[in-house]
Amino acid sequence: MKIIKNIKDFIKYRHSFQEKQIGFVPTMGALHAGHLSLIEMSIADTQFTVVSIFVNPTQFDNKNDLNNYPDLLTSDLKKLDSAGVNCVLLPNFDQIYPDNYNFSISEKELSKKYCGAHREGHFDGVLTIVMKLLNIVHPNKAYFGKKDFQQLTLIKQMITAFFIPIEIIAGPTIREEDGLAMSSRNLNLSTKERNLAPKLYQTINSNLSLNEMYLKLEKLGFKVDYLEVLNGHLLVAAFLGKVRLIDNVKLKKMDKSA
Repeated sequence: MKIIKNIKDFIKYRHSFQEKQIGFVPTMGALHAGHLSLIEMSIADTQFTVVSIFVNPTQFDNKNDLNNYPDLLTSDLKKLDSAGVNCVLLPNFDQIYPDNYNFSISEKELSKKYCGAHREGHFDGVLTIVMKLLNIVHPNKAYFGKKDFQQLTLIKQMITAFFIPIEIIAGPTIREEDGLAMSSRNLNLSTKERNLAPKLYQTINSNLSLNEMYLKLEKLGFKVDYLEVLNGHLLVAAFLGKVRLIDNVKLKKMDKSA
């Protein structure tokens, strides 16, 4: 497995595999089975798999969230090597943002709703870093998880809007045995919060109305950020203590009253 920290070095190295079908999985590290499932898809679908690890500060509206993001680089690299990844890109801020983030990509509608309504500038940061990484890697296919359904939708729309010849592949949400959607942020849950966290998925996967779901989650101890419908999926974001959890399920027939 090739590990490259310098973007210019990566671009030079890219010439050695650019004739192959390239799969790309962008990550912020603290890798779990959800990330690895996307990597497995890429390895099965393409001839050369690139994974990036970059904790992108421009998508964090909360500095504490950024500062508390898990740093497990040594463990991550071992997982990627064992998985059969061909190349890992490890850029730093100055390389990714030589303009100091003076230029960014903004979407005017969907990015202002749901997560975007409560996290100012979040999706500008997400779309900008994804565009930059796609321009660096030049993949044929890029893989993103369905857990971040709003993010996935926006990335697909961006690819279409800018005529980028890359296929976006959506991977299923990978869950713990108790139903909790895997997330790097789960590591920040206390034992009590971790025991309660699966109730989020259990509730949105029930036959309750949206209003009943909202009331149940609040009663359980979640602070609901939003509970909304997007493109046939029920989306939720809720706080447990200081940790913000998101999840979604394919929409069932229900009373959509809120």
